[in-house]
Amino acid sequence: MDSVTDKGVIRVGDKTFRMFISAEEIGRRVCEVAEKLNADYADARPLLLCVLNGAFVFAADLVRRLRFDHEIEFVRLSSYRGTDTTGKVTQVLGLTANIAGRDVIVVEDIVDTGVTLYDTLPGLTASGARSVEVCALLSKPDKLRVPLHVKYCAMEIPSAFIVGYGMDYDGLGRNYKDIYVVERT
Repeated sequence: MDSVTDKGVIRVGDKTFRMFISAEEIGRRVCEVAEKLNADYADARPLLLCVLNGAFVFAADLVRRLRFDHEIEFVRLSSYRGTDTTGKVTQVLGLTANIAGRDVIVVEDIVDTGVTLYDTLPGLTASGARSVEVCALLSKPDKLRVPLHVKYCAMEIPSAFIVGYGMDYDGLGRNYKDIYVVERT
């Protein structure tokens, strides 16, 4: 069982992680992003497209702070194995909603290399979406490998592997309310 020590250190699988971003800071940043969305979509009814599995916690907290009508759908895309990206995007669970003429906000936990979204966004536009924007909890600008605009981003972080707040290491560690960074040994 994973547990948090009094020193803000956790063990997930075979790796040790230390406290990186507190739940309180995450909450503040989610509120800030929600306020930007509230201003931009006050008179719209966009479709929020939550990318599973990692973004489900962020999406849940985000939608509770939105004051405009919206719908939410889920897709599951994968490009990670362990702590590294494979460079190949696999769609495990696809979009079922008709997005023609709709404003679409892709809700992502973290933009790392950007490859997953870069490969996904053109398909949304080709399906007739009126607009497509990205809303991410975290972004790693130093790791970005493709030209990708993230209009709504709660926080930029350095290039490091993290867990917690929905993000995992080999399926574990999503349950922590804080975000932890891997200790390199």
